[in-house]
Amino acid sequence: MKNITILGSTGSIGQNALEVVRHFPSEFHVVGLSTNSNVDILERQIKEFKPLFAAVIDLKAAKKLESRLSCKTKIFAGNEGLNFLVSEKKVDRILLAISGSAALMPLLKALDCDKQVALANKEALVMAGPLIAQRAKNRFKRIIPVDSETCAIWQCLEGKNKDDLKNIYLTGSGGPFRNASKRQLKDASVSKVLKHPKWKMGKKITVDSATLMNKGLELLEVMFLFGVSLEKIKILIHPESVIHSMVEFIDGTYLAQLSATDMRLPIQYALSYPEKLPSSFLGIDFYKLKELHFERPDFKKFPCLELAVQAASSLGTMPCVLNAANEVCVAAFLKNRLEFLAIAKVIRMTLDAHRNITKPDLGDILEADIWAREKARRIIG
Repeated sequence: MKNITILGSTGSIGQNALEVVRHFPSEFHVVGLSTNSNVDILERQIKEFKPLFAAVIDLKAAKKLESRLSCKTKIFAGNEGLNFLVSEKKVDRILLAISGSAALMPLLKALDCDKQVALANKEALVMAGPLIAQRAKNRFKRIIPVDSETCAIWQCLEGKNKDDLKNIYLTGSGGPFRNASKRQLKDASVSKVLKHPKWKMGKKITVDSATLMNKGLELLEVMFLFGVSLEKIKILIHPESVIHSMVEFIDGTYLAQLSATDMRLPIQYALSYPEKLPSSFLGIDFYKLKELHFERPDFKKFPCLELAVQAASSLGTMPCVLNAANEVCVAAFLKNRLEFLAIAKVIRMTLDAHRNITKPDLGDILEADIWAREKARRIIG
C-alpha cells in the first residue's frame, strides 16, 4: 500500500485523485490533504479518508475548519503546513495538484526531501524548469507527470534511449474556439470560454485551453521535464483527443499513447507507478471511432501560443514572466475586467518590457514573477 499526500485536494485534479483512491482502498492510504481556502470540500474529504494531517493556506479558513472538526486529523495553517506535509516521513508519494505558481516552493521542498512527486502542475516547471531538473537528477523516478499529454510522452519514452528520439508530437484538442471566427473570439464571454469540448477542468486551465496558452505552457514543460530542445517538439491539434501525445524515433517508427478523455487515467497511473492497476473507467470504443484528425496550430489566431514559443526560444526568466502575466490576465478575464483577445496583448507588452536574466537563480525567478504580476496589473489598469 502506498501512503499518499494530495496537495490541492479540493480542486479538479485532487477530487479526481480521491476518486481513484476510492476504487483502490487496498492500494492507497491518504496521509495528507491540503487546500487554499475551500474548507467545505476539505472537511468532507477529511471525514471520508481520515488523513493524519491537513493543511489550509488561508489562516482564517484554517481556524474555521479546526472549530468544525472533531476527528483526529491535525490541521496546519499557512505555507508551513505545506512544508510539513511534503516532508512527512510516512508519505511515499505526493500528488502536487496546486494550481499556478504557488506550486513552485512545495515542489522544490518535496525534491529536497527526496520525495517522489506526481506532478499535476505545469506552471512550476515553466517558471523554474532548469532549477527543478537540477534538483530532480533522475527525472523518471523523482517526477511523474500527471497532465494527460506529458504522462503520455513519459510512457512512450520510458526505457528508450534518448539518442533515438527524433521528435515529440504534443497534441491538443484546439479548445472551444478551434473553428471560431475573429468576431466570435472578440465577443468571447467567460461562459463560452469555460465550455471546453472535451475536458472537465478548473477555470484557469480551461481559459488557457481556449487561448492555447495551455499548449504553450506544456511546450515549456516538455522541454524541461524531458530535457529536449524546442526544435524537437511539434504541436499537433487533434480534436478527438484520443492520442494524448506521441513520439517519433530516428528509425522512422512512432509510439502513441491512446486513452479516453478522462483525467482519472493518468492520475491512476501516476499514483500506482511502476504498477498498472485494472481500470473501471470507460475505455475507447474503436468500432465507433471512425476518424482521427490532425491540424497545424494557428499562431495568428492564437497569439498566446506564439508568445510561449518566443519565451521557449529565449529561456532565462522569460518563461516565468510569461506565466505570471498570463495568470494575472486570466484572473482579470474571469472577473470580466479584461477582454478575451486582450489577454495576449497584455502578456506581449509585459514580455517586451522585461529584461531577461539568462541564467537565473531562485531569487531571480521569484523577483521576475513579482515584477511581471505588477507590470501586467498596471497595463490592465
